[in-house]
Amino acid sequence: MIMKGSKELEMEKWIEKGNVLIEALPYIQRFSRKIIVIKYGGSAMLDENFMQSVIQDITLLKLVGFKPIIVHGGGKAISGFVNKLGMEPKFINGLRVTDEDTLEVAEMVLNKVNKQLVQIVEQLGVKAIGISGKDGGMLNVKKKYSQGEDIGYVGEVTKVNPDILLDLIEKDFLPIVCPIGLDEDFHGYNINADDAASAIAEAVNAEKLAFLTDTEGVYMDKDDPNTVISEMTVSEAKNLIEDGTIQGGMLPKINNCINAINNGVSRVHILDGRIPHCLLLEIFTNKGIGTAILADDQEKFGNE
Repeated sequence: MIMKGSKELEMEKWIEKGNVLIEALPYIQRFSRKIIVIKYGGSAMLDENFMQSVIQDITLLKLVGFKPIIVHGGGKAISGFVNKLGMEPKFINGLRVTDEDTLEVAEMVLNKVNKQLVQIVEQLGVKAIGISGKDGGMLNVKKKYSQGEDIGYVGEVTKVNPDILLDLIEKDFLPIVCPIGLDEDFHGYNINADDAASAIAEAVNAEKLAFLTDTEGVYMDKDDPNTVISEMTVSEAKNLIEDGTIQGGMLPKINNCINAINNGVSRVHILDGRIPHCLLLEIFTNKGIGTAILADDQEKFGNE
């Protein structure tokens, strides 16, 4: 048995890194200069190390030619602040009722998160601008109901004006969007970040839409994390909804994915934002680490 010396092992390590870079090359060529919308939320927003990792991924995507747009949530931070203020939460069908006071807190917290993300991106050498869905009339909404019941100032996106986003991208800025919109009477509404990201991806004709979540992807067996589905078509996703494989909190997310693809988005990715550099691993490697959903006529990359 021949033992490898430290120099040989070091060389193998560098060769492996080189192979990873070469593996990324066709993906960079294919998606360079294309818009990618990234919905960033969940527990990964509460940990500074996870946040740094996610933003490093996104800034790298921009520096190699992608045109990213970040749409961020902040639900956990909002809940924490509401509790800190001693406000009595109200829920209907499991959804928090957003009254005037809660909306004020939500907008304050979301704007704080927005500028924190801008700061991290700027520190990494990329120009970023944080904007609200109110700015430039970007996100128009109507009141959203839960099974017919009023849940307050929660908005459903009716129209997206993408001009401000496209202008920022053209001027080489990375837009970071806070999901607050206006109704026809110019009242503010909180918007589910998944819904906002999907609507924005459709409006800007994004090539990709990525959801950073608290799960590794879509499971064939919800109780077995080893059953993550690497790639599936819209038809396959619909079949999994019909047979009950996809349910609960994943159901509205998958429906957003399907709607986005039906409205022109090429691929949608569902990733665990708590995994370091999850975006790079999913987008630039053959195997990927999450679930990619694509149109029925799109070619799979072979990472089943």
